[in-house]
Formats: sequence, C-alpha cells, structure tokens
Amino acid sequence: MKTLIRAFFKTLRIVLGPVMLLKERLTQPTGVQRAPAAQAAIDKQCQSLALYQFSTCPFCIKVRQEMRRLSLPIEKRDAQHNTANREHLLQGSGATKVPCLKITDANGQTRWLQDSDAIVAYLRERFPA
Repeated sequence: MKTLIRAFFKTLRIVLGPVMLLKERLTQPTGVQRAPAAQAAIDKQCQSLALYQFSTCPFCIKVRQEMRRLSLPIEKRDAQHNTANREHLLQGSGATKVPCLKITDANGQTRWLQDSDAIVAYLRERFPA
C-alpha cells in the first residue's frame, strides 16, 4: 500500500509540475521600476540573500513571484536536485523545508527565514515598492 501511495504522489508531481511552472510563467508580475541608482543599491543588498527552493513548490513560486514584483535579483538555489545546496540548507537551518531565505548581515552573521508568508513580509518591509 505504501508503494502505491508513493507512486500516486510521484505521478501527481510529474503531471502537475509542468502545469505549475507554466502558470508561474504566464502570470509573472511586472517588476517595480526604480531609478538606476536606487536599483543598483538594491542589487547590492540582494547579494547577501539566497533563496533555497524547489522549482515546483507552490510556496516557492509565491516567493519567486514576489521577488519579480519587487525586482529583486536574489540568488535562487535548487535544494531539490542539488545535494550540496540541500546539505547546506540542512546544516544552516536545521531542516530541508523550503522556501528558506538565507540572510547574511554586514557582520557576516547568517539568519535563516522559513515560511513563504514570513519571507514575503520580510522582502516587502526591507525593499518597499
């Protein structure tokens, strides 16, 4: 029975994954337009951020859509197929739960922010449109 349930969910992911990615692509929001100097400052701030994510995770898609809306060039790290990224996520945050935003401050200290709602709220607060 357990094998049958796993096969069902694997098939479901195979079928729905491309549909979710197509929907993400078709519903991409237009990014915020900023002055070149302001965008350059935001680009520099985004270098200290990294999003650990799975490509077809609906919560990750929600965060990526917000990143596009706010025009944030945050590095995306695949924790599903890249074992090094998965291990780094596990060691840093204590779990392989995605989405997870790695925030490195000016002192080099790292903070891990999990949960899509918390990440979106953080991005909106730090980088207001």
